Amino acid sequence: MTTLLLSCATFLATLVPYIISFVSFLVLVEQVSYLIKKRGAPGPVFVLPFIGNAISLVRDPTSFWDTQSANSSRSGFSANYIIGRFILYIRDTNLSHLIFSNVRPDAFLLVGHPFGKKLFGEHNLIYKFGQEHKDLRRRIAPNFTPRALSTYTSLQQIIILKHLKKWESLSSNSPNKSISLRLLVRDMNLETSQTVFVGPYLSEEERERFKLDYNMFNVGLMKLPIDLPGFAFRNARLAVDRLAETLSECVMKSKKKMDNNHEPSCLIDFWMQEMLKEISAAKSAGEPVPPHTSEAEIGGHLFDFLFAAQDASTSSLLWAVALLDSHPEVLLKVRKEVSSFWSPESDDLINTEQLREMKYTQAVAREVLRYRAPATLVPHVAMKDFALTEAYTIPKGTIVFPSVLDSSFQGFTKPDRFDPDRFSEDRQEDQLFKKNFLTFGAGAHQCVGQRYALNHLVLFIAMFCALLDFKRYRADGSDDIVYIPTICPKDGCIVSLKRRGTRYPNLSLE
Repeated sequence: MTTLLLSCATFLATLVPYIISFVSFLVLVEQVSYLIKKRGAPGPVFVLPFIGNAISLVRDPTSFWDTQSANSSRSGFSANYIIGRFILYIRDTNLSHLIFSNVRPDAFLLVGHPFGKKLFGEHNLIYKFGQEHKDLRRRIAPNFTPRALSTYTSLQQIIILKHLKKWESLSSNSPNKSISLRLLVRDMNLETSQTVFVGPYLSEEERERFKLDYNMFNVGLMKLPIDLPGFAFRNARLAVDRLAETLSECVMKSKKKMDNNHEPSCLIDFWMQEMLKEISAAKSAGEPVPPHTSEAEIGGHLFDFLFAAQDASTSSLLWAVALLDSHPEVLLKVRKEVSSFWSPESDDLINTEQLREMKYTQAVAREVLRYRAPATLVPHVAMKDFALTEAYTIPKGTIVFPSVLDSSFQGFTKPDRFDPDRFSEDRQEDQLFKKNFLTFGAGAHQCVGQRYALNHLVLFIAMFCALLDFKRYRADGSDDIVYIPTICPKDGCIVSLKRRGTRYPNLSLE
């Protein structure tokens, strides 16, 4: 037995030099491949084997992306390497537009997340091209008509009021009278998304399970893409499957309700109302059922909406509070404007006409979105080699990250200042520097729900400022950016809250 063990040990010892040589060869090939793809682009000369700079990205995303931006200051782009993938960071606005305007099979694929296909599935809206993408967006458009948006604004206000009252109570009962808003805003937005998108079709039990699964998904977004049991990425992928299945059941319930000619009360109702008309017309013409009408596929698209609305909105609402606190002159003007259109004592909902006429509050919302663009990066994959400049060609397979945040600080007058007046009718910087405002994307994949998102931010700002007095508790680094996965203030926005009026309004859909 001893002789056999010694023989095995001797054999393994003879293999060690070959194993070391083979691994060294792989490392060398990987390094050479990276340098060939990098060519003259700014970026690290040497990257760790296999994992590249993934550890620094996961450990401190803010520092990682700040470094990419700094490296891009002269050329407009920089290179790096993450888990076997060559990446290119785009800082220059014109180069970002070049990426956005070339989303097609022979140029770029919008992926939303470096490993998005594994998380969201192959049939996600953002992976659609050409006519199929146009047809799907056409079917989605009725969900965001003025009539539909009016329905949503009523639901949004009732949920915002419910949570503002809860936050004020939590603050007053807190030992130091302060609370962190980050998780509270996230929960409010999740309830808003659930109610606006699928309304009465989720039970309380399903809402709680939904919340747990969505939190699991959020955690997985920021972890290494290890798709094995017990790892956060695998848990996130399975959570997405469960969420999409729950939403597809809501689609089925809505379809039955709309088939009985009920009035739409949420987004999926508006969608099903139009879809049933289209299916009926196809039947009458003896044509097959139109594509993109299955409950499972629509459930998947509903999850896309929820993901797009949820985290970006949480980021914007937190920054709105932080920026209003640090700019009291802006807060004063918002309160003055809101009070000229809406009185909480009236117990009336803010209607769409009033919302539209709150020009300054609209400008504040747009400036929040410019100054702190919530989704700072929009990942694409190069489907083929693509000439980015005369001197540099993006290699096929590269993950390209156009920076929305960097574009927001180009072109605009004194872009480092928080200045809502830049969006006034006098200055019209939203038109003069339209190409630099990329918060909702550009090109064929521009955000289809941007009016809904902007309405939500404006309503929140109006109601928060009108109903509550607030004080931000700041410390060194409170306003530093953290990625979770959209950007938020580092301290989670710690505030104390106090009701301004004698009572809260009594809002209802009646």
